Amino acid sequence: MWNGKKKAVTFSFDDGVEQDIHLIEILDRYGLRCTFNLNSGSFGEQRTLVVAGKEVAHHRLTAAQARSVYQNHEVAAHTRTHPGLYDLSQEELIGECEGDRLALQELFGREIVGMAYPFGDCDERIAGVLRQHTGIRYSRTVRDNGRFDRQRDLLQFDPTAHIDDMDRLQELGEKFLRSTPQTPQLFYIWGHSYEFDAYGWEPFEAFCRWIAGRDDIFYGTNRETLLDGVPE
Repeated sequence: MWNGKKKAVTFSFDDGVEQDIHLIEILDRYGLRCTFNLNSGSFGEQRTLVVAGKEVAHHRLTAAQARSVYQNHEVAAHTRTHPGLYDLSQEELIGECEGDRLALQELFGREIVGMAYPFGDCDERIAGVLRQHTGIRYSRTVRDNGRFDRQRDLLQFDPTAHIDDMDRLQELGEKFLRSTPQTPQLFYIWGHSYEFDAYGWEPFEAFCRWIAGRDDIFYGTNRETLLDGVPE
């Protein structure tokens, strides 16, 4: 259980981009906790993406910036170079996943145990490689399930919802807040902070303000909610 509470909220954001700085300002303002999934081989890269028909910056933080920006939140792996994983050999998978984990561990000087699959690429073979050949203990897919129930396979962990549909996120939040669970319930929210440059930041901040500060909810990182304090 999470400090005696049966409900928890966690956030997960990928790629380590400059927009994370503003995102962290929002999260910290409301006492919310997040895990940031980084590619150790891509620090400092800059490009643009099109999201919802709008061109947005995809500028990754440098390694030095990242070490400062994420100091109060969890850092997790996202592979070294963000490749598609299905066609990689076992050796290549280990290099991308465990190589990223170890590089981030050295950079940040703390234990790294989590990951998010690039593009959500995950199957039994890939999860098996992580389980047998890496120090990764949980890894997130992109298969939003709209649920809060505890999941047994943490190396194929499905999130509750993505931030691209705020109406759906609000609907799920209302359901979550009304619930009086007998077993642990986790509201897991994920996305990329650059997407807010297309969707708008205000609805997300309003959601954060609304979901925060509840006495019956534990607010933690992915590690804190998935691994720490939850009974086996």
